[in-house]
Amino acid sequence: MERTTTIIPQEDIQAQLAHCQAVAQLTAQWPERPLAFVDTYGCQQNEADSERLRGYLEQMGFGFTQDEEQARVIVINTCAIREHAEQRVLGNAGALVHVKRRHPEQLICLCGCMVQQPQTAQKIRESYRHVDLVFGPHALWKFPEMVHALLTHRGRRFSIEDEAGSIAEGIPVVRQDSVKAWVSIMYGCNNFCAYCIVPYVRGRERSRRPEDILAEIRQLADEGYKDITLLGQNVNSYGKDLEEPMDFADLLERINEIPGEFLIRFMTSHPKDATQKLFETMARCEKVAPALHLPFQAGNDRVLKVMNRRHTRAQYLEKIQALKALIPDIVLTSDIIVGFPGETTQEFEDTLKVLEEVRFDALFTFIFSPRKGTPAAAMDDPMSREEKLQNFNRLTALQDSISEEKHRAYVGKTLRCLVDGRSDDPRWPLTARTPGNRLVRIAGGDAAPGQFRDARITGANKWSLFGELV
Repeated sequence: MERTTTIIPQEDIQAQLAHCQAVAQLTAQWPERPLAFVDTYGCQQNEADSERLRGYLEQMGFGFTQDEEQARVIVINTCAIREHAEQRVLGNAGALVHVKRRHPEQLICLCGCMVQQPQTAQKIRESYRHVDLVFGPHALWKFPEMVHALLTHRGRRFSIEDEAGSIAEGIPVVRQDSVKAWVSIMYGCNNFCAYCIVPYVRGRERSRRPEDILAEIRQLADEGYKDITLLGQNVNSYGKDLEEPMDFADLLERINEIPGEFLIRFMTSHPKDATQKLFETMARCEKVAPALHLPFQAGNDRVLKVMNRRHTRAQYLEKIQALKALIPDIVLTSDIIVGFPGETTQEFEDTLKVLEEVRFDALFTFIFSPRKGTPAAAMDDPMSREEKLQNFNRLTALQDSISEEKHRAYVGKTLRCLVDGRSDDPRWPLTARTPGNRLVRIAGGDAAPGQFRDARITGANKWSLFGELV
């Protein structure tokens, strides 16, 4: 497996910024400032990618809109994790043919993980001829060049080359939030879980240089961001490809030393790489939030082996026990796939036992969705959809009861929360987050988003907490 990280030279990024200026000169001649609509599907990494796309578009002279009719450029940033997400994207992209008939000058772009799949790109090429630009995650850094070419020469462009991936620093960013920020610390994945398409569409693991990450977070702290989430397909693998030795725990320690009042979160972690050193660092660093998203996917060892997860049920539970010993109030969340090919209902019972033992605060649960090109897509899958749905419903019912019980235990407590927004519900006009990232709906009070405030928890349900400012 190729471990060499390709760094895009700064002169190449400067060339892209020059394309931005060339586009800005064109847009300045239009009757009014053009608008762009960036629509994002999928994970937080896609959200972070969309912020860079907006950064480029702003440099090109575009403002932003959520209205497809007003947009001169539409960018749909796609996800390939599950079939349902792909069908939604294709349905929405297909509907844009009517918008483009009304606005023939409009540029429609599809990007992200979904279009990096050759069969999907071919389908778009043949059946979605109103789409002007298709590019995968590896080509995002060249977005200005492609837009410039389309505005000056029209035609269609596809950039979906199969490559190991690269790192591009210096791309401008337009963030969607003034309180919370995403910071990608690495890209790609080397794990090749049997069900997952990500390594095929996002390339091999590659880590950003720590000095670049630290500089970005210092700037965010200076700008007043209070909740910073570090992103990677497997953040625990950070640093394995760096020349200077540094692992993820070391990086957390360095970030924790940056002056300012902010919380550090991270996702996603893989159990096989979640170490005692990481847990001890989390416990020691006061800015690291007491929360961990640690997917275990299935509770049966045979199923885990076929999934190529490279951890056992016992190993997972041992890590959870060690973490709880260090951070008793840790908030734990996880991912579970129900109905992986060959999983029996008896094996599924082992997953329910893990829930009862760990007692997660929340879960992200999915019925298995085959992804063409992954080993799992070719596996025999005898269990019916109805049986899978029954097991799924049992899983969610159990987790709902655990979540509700855990949330009720907060009632009467006073917690230091980050006020992060305002809601449309007049009963609970403010929203906040506990250090463990539990949603708190606040019944009024004098606070602005971005402030840390004490909140007394007065009620709870399985989805959220309710409280008042102290």
